[in-house]
Order: sequence, then structure tokens, then C-alpha cells
Amino acid sequence: MATGYLNAVDAAALDVELMSTPGFSLEQLMELAGLAVAEAVYQGIPSLSDSTKKRKILIVCGPGNNGGDGLVAARHLYFFSHYDCVIVYPKRSKKDHFFNLVKQCEDVDIPILDEMPTDIDSYDAIVDAIFGFSFQGEPREPFASILHQLIDDVQIISVDVPSGWNVDEGDMAGLGFVPDILISLTAPKLCSKQFTGRHYIGGRFLPPKMAKKYNIQVRNKQMRSILYIITSYIYDRYADLQEINSLTRSHIRFLFIQQ
Repeated sequence: MATGYLNAVDAAALDVELMSTPGFSLEQLMELAGLAVAEAVYQGIPSLSDSTKKRKILIVCGPGNNGGDGLVAARHLYFFSHYDCVIVYPKRSKKDHFFNLVKQCEDVDIPILDEMPTDIDSYDAIVDAIFGFSFQGEPREPFASILHQLIDDVQIISVDVPSGWNVDEGDMAGLGFVPDILISLTAPKLCSKQFTGRHYIGGRFLPPKMAKKYNIQVRNKQMRSILYIITSYIYDRYADLQEINSLTRSHIRFLFIQQ
């Protein structure tokens, strides 16, 4: 039976396999992931009715691939036209692709800060793109302090895994950091069973044979862009949640069903 949840070992193995068997490049996967994050922000933090005003979104990026997803998301949100984004990127990767992602954000005048701003309460939402499924141990500085700052009244959107959580066991370090929204990429990770907030699943590129191998069921019948809201705790309890079909961008679809 398809569980829909990936543990840390399987999540890492799936990533490696995606970049070998179907031949996806890291850049492709990061672009798909970042676009998924931007779409989730678009749905979770709707644009203001006054078209002259924009939502303020703070995107906190870590040094790894999760941070790269955040950089891509910021660029897409800029082109959605309803958001003013600011990036916090304290530990920048020196890899060429990440350098290019930073340059792409700078080219559209997205501010990139080295530390958290003092006015985080003025933002409509904060995107947590710090740590992904490969994270182990406890957060180190400057991210330990940043995560404590995120325990506030501002809406938090975590990318793939809430930062600081053990991918299999959840908040083992007792940080008390729980986002309002989680955007799982490709499939939810095992720790998301403990998450009861608004949960988006992003990604429609997984080959059927690979999905079957990892016990992931992805429904891929409709050819329009669909965003499903589920909770990762017990799906059947939320069977009455309505599907959200307001997104019509044909280049990506969010659609995931757990059994």
C-alpha cells in the first residue's frame, strides 16, 4: 500500500535516482521546487484586493539546496507581481549555480540581506527555506537564533521539512518551531505525520515506475494546474476539504493523494 511518506534514507535515494535514471539535473529540480514554493505562497498568502499594494514576504535561505529553492521562489514571486520579497542569506553557497540564482534575484532588485531584519513583524509571511531533508543534529548559528526569531505571530511557510526537525522523528531538539504552512516537495517526509497545519504537496514530474518503487501515489489525470490542500496527519479526517482549482498556470501542477 502506498504510504506517501519518505524517510530520510529514501528521500536521499530518490533524489540521487532522479538525477541519474530520468536524468534530471539539480538545476531542473531546484527550479521545479522553487516554483512549487512560489505557487504555495500565492495560494496560502493571497494577494491584496488593492492592486496598488503588495504582500511583504521574507524568505530565509540556508546554505544548501533548500536555500536554493528559496532563491528560485523569490524570483518567481517577483514575476507574480503581487509580492515584495526580501531574502535573508547569511551563509552563501560558493557553487556556480547558487551564484547565478543570487544574480538573477539581484537583477530584479530583490534585496538580499546577510542577517535578519529588525522589522520581521511587518511581513505578511516568512518562508523557511533553511534546512531540508538532509539536515541532522541541532541547528548552529546563525540559524539557531533565526529559528527562535521565527517563533512569532508572523505566518511561517516551511519548505519540505520544518527547519530543525529530524526528518523521521520531528522536533527532536525541542525547538518548538512549528510552521503554519508546509510545502512538501515530491512527497511528504515522515516527520510531516506530526504536522497538522495547512499542507501543500508540490511536484508532478515523478515517473510512475519510480513512484511505485518508493510507495508514492501521484494522481496525474488532469492536465491543468491544481493545488491540493491536505493535512499529513490522517488524510481521511479531512476528506471534506475542498480542492482548490484557482491556479491555472499550465507549467506546473500540485496534485498528491495519500492512501
